[in-house]
Amino acid sequence: MKFTQILTLVGALAMTGLWGPHAHAQVQSPNKADDVILEMQQAFKKGDKNRLSTLLPQTRGHVLEPLAAYWEMRTRLDSAPESEIRGFLSSYAGSYYEDRLRNDWLLQLGKRRDWATFTAEYPRYRMRDDREVRCYALATEAMNSKANVAEEAKRLWYALREADDGCTYVAEHLHSGKQINGLDLWRKARLAMDANRPRPAKAAVDIEAPRLSEQVALIHADPEQYLDKRIIAITRSRKELAVLALIRLAANQPDKAAELLEKRWSIQLSAEERNWTWGVIGKQAAWKLQDNAASYFAKVQKDSDLNDELLGWKVRAALRMGQWRQVLSATQAMSPESQKDPAWVYWRARALTATAQDNAQKLEAQSLLRSIASVRGFYEQLALEELGQSITLPERPLALTPQEKAAALINPGLQRAMYAIQMGLRPEGNREWNYSTNLHTPGGMNDRELLAAADLACQRQVWDRCINTSDRTKDAIDFDQRFPMPLREIVVRRAGDIKLDPAYVYGLIRQESRFVMDARSHVGASGLMQVMPATAKWTAKKIGMTQFTPDQITDREVNVAIGTGYLKLVLDDFEGSMPLATAAYNAGPSRSRNWRNGPVLEAAIWAENIPFQETRDYVKKVLSNTTNYAAILTRQPQSLKARLGSIGPRNSPVAEVNKDLP
Repeated sequence: MKFTQILTLVGALAMTGLWGPHAHAQVQSPNKADDVILEMQQAFKKGDKNRLSTLLPQTRGHVLEPLAAYWEMRTRLDSAPESEIRGFLSSYAGSYYEDRLRNDWLLQLGKRRDWATFTAEYPRYRMRDDREVRCYALATEAMNSKANVAEEAKRLWYALREADDGCTYVAEHLHSGKQINGLDLWRKARLAMDANRPRPAKAAVDIEAPRLSEQVALIHADPEQYLDKRIIAITRSRKELAVLALIRLAANQPDKAAELLEKRWSIQLSAEERNWTWGVIGKQAAWKLQDNAASYFAKVQKDSDLNDELLGWKVRAALRMGQWRQVLSATQAMSPESQKDPAWVYWRARALTATAQDNAQKLEAQSLLRSIASVRGFYEQLALEELGQSITLPERPLALTPQEKAAALINPGLQRAMYAIQMGLRPEGNREWNYSTNLHTPGGMNDRELLAAADLACQRQVWDRCINTSDRTKDAIDFDQRFPMPLREIVVRRAGDIKLDPAYVYGLIRQESRFVMDARSHVGASGLMQVMPATAKWTAKKIGMTQFTPDQITDREVNVAIGTGYLKLVLDDFEGSMPLATAAYNAGPSRSRNWRNGPVLEAAIWAENIPFQETRDYVKKVLSNTTNYAAILTRQPQSLKARLGSIGPRNSPVAEVNKDLP
């Protein structure tokens, strides 16, 4: 399309209200077609097929007609004739909703074992992000070409926390064809039991030892009693059931599991079974921040018998005890994919530096650090500082051209996504936006196109799409997009009034809500700073907000005032430690207090040992965000390490703890 044609289309869009400074208000203004779409959303949630069919004709010509048509067809997909399904796919060819319905149809075809139709349709499926669909596809590949798909099938199956038909089916098929063996199946059962998921554990055992699978429920309910009753494990299956029981016992009593393994079961298990079980015991002890976790991992005689998750916990336990050689050996044993993770690259480099016996190892450490060093994230920033560099603003990319902006504007998927978001259908809009910007779809976006899409979202103040889209550029980094500062006057003023670093406030908001003003979590936290109702009420009293009522928490100024007030109280309670305060903001002050007890650690090691993955990631991201926001606000070089400091028990034994801090 020529630029003059783009400008003509932009003008037409402006006339319809989809573009221009008042687009947000116009899209949100009530109109009959929008009301019909919203009514269809409710009917879809209820599975009301008749209501959806009645309302659909009223959406003809609406920008969200493909969404409305998808809702109507989706509720009838199990009974609709194939010709009608293909008619939908043809009518909305190239759109997200064509691919969304094909995804749903492929799942049904797989469940029906209609492999001929599945095989014909799968090559047209563009998203390729549904694990169960991929498992069905692997089964057809194995059937049709006898291809060896075992490694990918295991990876997908192992990653699922609950049993599904597709991945269980391909596991059964590959087992019958001897492409996966008994150990592969038992490892799935071990992973499921470790994750407290007895159903998928039973499903895995059903394939290998169907007569014994009922015992999985007994093991899950009372592993210690199971172990007491079965003293001798003479068959492979009996040994593996004992491993499942030890894994289950370790979840609550790692020391008890270690005692039983050492005194009773070790001699009966194979070397691989012992190594895995010691790895799980070590992981559970590390999760509880026990000092003996590293000693349990030391009993693992072959690191390659452990998976990446267990090796990750071995690294954490070794870091906590300053055992750099164990850090090195565990990171070296990880899969090639995990070895590329910036966290393990960084700690491997640190371990090499700490244990280097020659110049070659020091040079290897420097090379590893250089491979990840950037402003992109927590470990990337730490790598920069290990190399003696500060964290500074990256050079801004060349300004977007009018042509690049206009191309984003006329993208049909982005148009629909933005319209959906701005009329209150945020989940639906987010999904289509992500699809439209995804590199794996036809016409997937390069860096410049992603920057243009992010710019479109920024201009509409849809900050979460702005940030997430800009975050995906590989070479061009636009900090103004990645780290926007909405409500700057309010945030900076409120932070200044209570002597709180505004960069810290922005770093936290970016992680909490992505600046979505009406964000609400599944546990009831609200607004920019995701404040819980009880916390808001408590904080309002503490900061002298006498007229506060719960409905005010969604007001921007009130939410910022209460959020910053609470953050300041938490920060003061933790003696100014940003890592501790950040963990407390996410997981609660009592947990953060407990996690600080133990050896004095550099905060990066302490953060890596936080038991909850959500909080562990949250702390890293908030502090990384904070460092970048500080670079923007001050225009001066910054240090993440300076913000981290070290962490250990409270400095002063007489320092008061704010016991009622929620």
